[in-house]
Amino acid sequence: MDRLVLLVSTGVARGLVIALFALSLVIIWRAARIVNFAQAAMAVMAVYVAFAIEAATGSYLLALLAALVTGALLGVAVERGLMRHVAGRTPMPGMIVAIGLVMVLQSLLGILFGAKHRPMTPVLSESPLYVGGVPVLSRYDLFVLVVALVVVVGLGLLFNRSTLGLQLRASAVAPEVSRLLGVRVPRMVTIGWMLSSAVAALAVLLLVPTELGLNAHSGDVLFVHAFTVAVLGGLDSPAGALLGGVVVGVLVSLVTGYASAGLAPLAVLALLTTVLLVRPGGIFAAKEARTA
Repeated sequence: MDRLVLLVSTGVARGLVIALFALSLVIIWRAARIVNFAQAAMAVMAVYVAFAIEAATGSYLLALLAALVTGALLGVAVERGLMRHVAGRTPMPGMIVAIGLVMVLQSLLGILFGAKHRPMTPVLSESPLYVGGVPVLSRYDLFVLVVALVVVVGLGLLFNRSTLGLQLRASAVAPEVSRLLGVRVPRMVTIGWMLSSAVAALAVLLLVPTELGLNAHSGDVLFVHAFTVAVLGGLDSPAGALLGGVVVGVLVSLVTGYASAGLAPLAVLALLTTVLLVRPGGIFAAKEARTA
């Protein structure tokens, strides 16, 4: 029983990191109608900057801010330098460009820093805390939990309770109508890229200290899990990303703890297949209005 509690609690913390990254994919889909396959590579690049800042200053807070700012700036650069010039009325051309960008960024990181994993020390202890003699979350897991919840709540308030959030959503769903109403659609798309990239960088920064370390591919597995979560919940659904992230995090933790780490991807794939057979658009996908 003690082991189950520990696995579930750590799975929830890990799941919220997955949910954060999935939310970044949802944000960019809602803002620009594209699945950004370069999200993980961009986030890892931002975390390398954070790693350098922490090594130079010894301040985790400055590293955290550096990751967010660098992620946002990368989002602006990619949107204005590449995606804005991609023609096409479907998401496919942008996805192809994003896949090419992954190759460029990961190759660049490999050239600059090599394939070696660079360990990042967690800002707090990873030893589990005990409640009634039962091991639960570590201090670092609690930190991740709090940060992830704050960001999720903040994004929810932004999109559902603010004028900016309304403009972001309107620009994605009905750009021509939004222009007629005075919304600066290109600016909203850029802001969407900034938010998405910053959130993804935060998710990778929270994850790396619990893994082998930082290298060019540190965000790959996280991207696979987060993309699965986004598809499970529906690419338009932040609530689906949040719930799906927790479910996948707990599932991976339980399978790894009771079976083996090698079976965890198969369990995630089985979950994805099952959900898509029942709800091809995702569990929380919005129903399309009838047009005839």
